[in-house]
Amino acid sequence: MKTLKQMLANKDRPLAVVAPSDTVFHALSVMAKHDVGALLVLDGEQLVGIFSERDYARKIILQGKTSKDTQVREIMSDKVAYVTPAASLDECMALMTEKHFRHLPVLNDDSSVAGMISIGDLVKETISSQQFLIAELERYISG
Repeated sequence: MKTLKQMLANKDRPLAVVAPSDTVFHALSVMAKHDVGALLVLDGEQLVGIFSERDYARKIILQGKTSKDTQVREIMSDKVAYVTPAASLDECMALMTEKHFRHLPVLNDDSSVAGMISIGDLVKETISSQQFLIAELERYISG
């Protein structure tokens, strides 16, 4: 199975980010453009939060706020769990399952952002790894 560092290196899409002062409407536009369900919120190079579809649904729609008048900092999740590139995919999956996260930031040892993974990324890698193992076992049995 690939390491988290290898998985991040193979991601072919740019990291989708917003600033805390951006409007929620802008953040939703960025999410739509990148076809993602969550964004990292960066103040310069520093991770200060994560903004997700769940934040929008629970903190804008249900509270009667408007996305054009609300800044991301007002509704983002600012207590962000994260992993380092050294984490195993199993560790990531366990953390995301336990905490009910669908997205997980990856920070380097110096706290700089290395990337973000989704539960979909982990499932895709798990399936790929299992398919490879099955093919190897079939080749071993028939050989």
